[in-house]
Amino acid sequence: MITNFSIDDHNYNLKYNLAHEFFWGFGIAFHTIYAVVPLFLKELGAPDYIVVSTAGLFSIAIAFPTLLIAALGRNIINIKRAVIMVHGMIVFISFLMGFTFTFINTTSTAWEIYFIYFILYAFSIGVVVPIWAEFLNQSTLKSHRGKFFGLGFACNSFGSFIGGLALRYILESNLPFPKNFGVGFIILFFCLMIGTVLFMPFRIKQKTNSQSFKSLKQFLTETKLIVFHHKNFQRYILSRVFYSACLPGMGLYAIYCQNKFNFAISEAGTFTIITVIFSGLSSYIAGHLGDLYGHKTSMLLAYSGHLIAVVLAIYASDMLWVYGIFIAIGIGQGAFMPSAMNLIYDFSNGENTKTYMALIDSLLAPFILIFIIFIGWLIENEIYTFALSFLFGSLTIGISLLLFEVKDPKKHGKNLIHIDGFSS
Repeated sequence: MITNFSIDDHNYNLKYNLAHEFFWGFGIAFHTIYAVVPLFLKELGAPDYIVVSTAGLFSIAIAFPTLLIAALGRNIINIKRAVIMVHGMIVFISFLMGFTFTFINTTSTAWEIYFIYFILYAFSIGVVVPIWAEFLNQSTLKSHRGKFFGLGFACNSFGSFIGGLALRYILESNLPFPKNFGVGFIILFFCLMIGTVLFMPFRIKQKTNSQSFKSLKQFLTETKLIVFHHKNFQRYILSRVFYSACLPGMGLYAIYCQNKFNFAISEAGTFTIITVIFSGLSSYIAGHLGDLYGHKTSMLLAYSGHLIAVVLAIYASDMLWVYGIFIAIGIGQGAFMPSAMNLIYDFSNGENTKTYMALIDSLLAPFILIFIIFIGWLIENEIYTFALSFLFGSLTIGISLLLFEVKDPKKHGKNLIHIDGFSS
């Protein structure tokens, strides 16, 4: 623990975080929820409604444990040890995925086996997220967080770019299916393991008085206060409800376009490369914009990227349009993470960070499930045009709410916690 956490400590952590994000990004290229996961499930014979629901199910599985973990982890003393331990769950699941599909002769139930791994993988990320959020809160300076996350996720995208090249090479090689994907999952395992070890050198702030021991009753009281009285946060959640419609869309695009243009499965590598290039650029731009003008501004970039992806999917006439879809997804994904993370810190004002993070995932999960069921039903009945139009409408409403109703918490701070809002 460091008593007077300085800019030198922040920059020291930044160097290790860039290395962590590079390895994490390189590994994740072999398991992207917008390309690899849906295409892999489809090749394994999974039903279309499962395939197009992967991004939404991923978010729901993440949301399931977050609030419980925030409650259980409210009094963690050694946050560094905690974040390393919970990351071990993801590392172990990725090892099982790689071992199973590389060395075991899977049967006709292969897609069910992988689907279980996929849900466990997402669940383990849900365990990690609240702890990771607090870990970064204690290892960064508030005034430089936008740049920290922007550079970090840009480096993540650069790693994914290199990983995407490797993924395309593996998928175009003579390795039989599904062993080719299994080798990718083994690479994912090693990269996640290295990325987790890189947390060890981080320097951590000493806890302040406001971060003293908290009873379960205090935790529940503060959580209730946030949910029912933080009006601006309520508005933000409502905008995120409509934005979350894009999650089923990310699984839909690859399958819809493959049905339409019948491209080779190795295009998953190309989609990953395209997406991460623009994701990296967008991450850096979003972090910089957020530090200058507030992270609500950079979040608008994320919303707009996914809106453009829907428009391109609706009018796609050849593969150039398909590549454009993944450019737009890259912009949306790249801007989202640094913006969303910093907005959580701004809403919480450095307090109850784990709770705010967990509440967002938990409150959104039921709506994501509704979107999954509804869009899945449309896809099963091959009503693609209406499904895409529905996504367009939802994203338009989400952008409007964020733009006109949500106040930037960086500029207005906690003065917004009791102003009139949806709970009035």
